[in-house]
Amino acid sequence: MALTRAGRLAIVIVLLLSTVGAMTLSVKPETQHSVDEVMAEPDSFADGRIHLRGVIANGSHDSDESTFLLIGSGASLRVSLGSIAVPEGFEEGRTVAVKGDLVTDGQGWILKAHEVKTGCPSKYEAE
Repeated sequence: MALTRAGRLAIVIVLLLSTVGAMTLSVKPETQHSVDEVMAEPDSFADGRIHLRGVIANGSHDSDESTFLLIGSGASLRVSLGSIAVPEGFEEGRTVAVKGDLVTDGQGWILKAHEVKTGCPSKYEAE
C-alpha cells in the first residue's frame, strides 16, 4: 500500500523531530563556575573535571613552574598548566576559562588544567 504525500511528509517530520530530540538529550550542558563558587566548597568539586572562569592575577604567572593564580571577587586558586600550550592572548589581568581537575597537594587546592581559553583580544579593544 502506497502512502500519500501527506503520510510520507508526516513520517519525515517525526523522524527529524526524533533525531533532534535524541541529540538534545545526549548533550550534557557544561556549567561554568566562578573561582569564588568553587573555593567556597572545594570538596564538592573535587570529584571530576570542572570548568571555571577567573582573572589571571598580576605577577602570578610562573613560566618555570607552569603555574598561575586565578582570582575571583574574593577567592583565588592556583592553576597548573602542566604541559599544555599557553593560548594566544594569555596575559596577566585577563579573564580566562579553564577546564581541569581540582586536586589537593601539600600546599592546598590546585587546578590541574587540561584546557585554557582566552577571549579574542581584538574583539574587546576599542578601535
